[in-house]
Amino acid sequence: MEIHKLPKENFPAEFLELPQPPKNLWIMGQWPVGEYIYLCVVGSRKHTSYGRDICEKIIDTLRGYPVVIVSGFAMGIDTIAHNRAIENGLKTIVFPGSGLDKRVIYPKTNIKLIDKVLENDGCLVSEFPPLFKATQWGFPMRNRLMAGLCKATLIIEAEEKSGTLITARLATEYNKDVLVVPGSVFSPASKGTNYLLKQGATPITKPEDILEALGFDISASKEKEKQLRLFEDLSKEEKHILELLREPINRDELIRASGIAVNQANAIISAMEIRGIIKEEYGEIRVSI
Repeated sequence: MEIHKLPKENFPAEFLELPQPPKNLWIMGQWPVGEYIYLCVVGSRKHTSYGRDICEKIIDTLRGYPVVIVSGFAMGIDTIAHNRAIENGLKTIVFPGSGLDKRVIYPKTNIKLIDKVLENDGCLVSEFPPLFKATQWGFPMRNRLMAGLCKATLIIEAEEKSGTLITARLATEYNKDVLVVPGSVFSPASKGTNYLLKQGATPITKPEDILEALGFDISASKEKEKQLRLFEDLSKEEKHILELLREPINRDELIRASGIAVNQANAIISAMEIRGIIKEEYGEIRVSI
């Protein structure tokens, strides 16, 4: 996919509000179109199994919500966040600390992730020219773009002296929420995150906390989760019935359209009614979930 320069009139409004807005932006892929909440997820390159598990569980919780996962393409938590977002059908935006050309993109070990991001309607963005090689000062610059774009920054494991803490500080300066997963007091990977909690960051102690932090109705989210589980548990025939119910239709028409034997179709429809997936009223069957 080609790299192109984004016209300034197409810059996200959040970038224009930064103390040092980017002069140029290069993009590869498709910037998300629509109303989304952007969540920056960053953390340690030397993550623990605990860090990996909680990162995956938190992003799993966001499945089906209008959330874009933003991260910095580094090995560790960043990579886990990008991959898990894709697995959950979420869009993700990559901000590498280099240009976007594959000859210079950093780190090289993540080169395959680029294709995954692009194939799943995500994008890579950089204010550096395409052939710009990563430098130490380039990473804090890209961190300000991630922090400035997002409603909140979620920190999952950070050492005492970590670049992740720069992103957290920038988010605070931009009046964005800083969310932190607490860690063991014995773990070097949690010294930075526990420090942020002492400074007043919002603790994320269970995956559902992320929904509340992003402004979603928790009670509605539980119902949504229940509905998603219901759909995942459906048989092939039941999913076919649901696909035919884009609009309410009467039972006879539904059975004919399904191509399923009458007795079997009636049994499937009755079972779906009992489970509350569909309902029949006024002579028509409609979806109820």
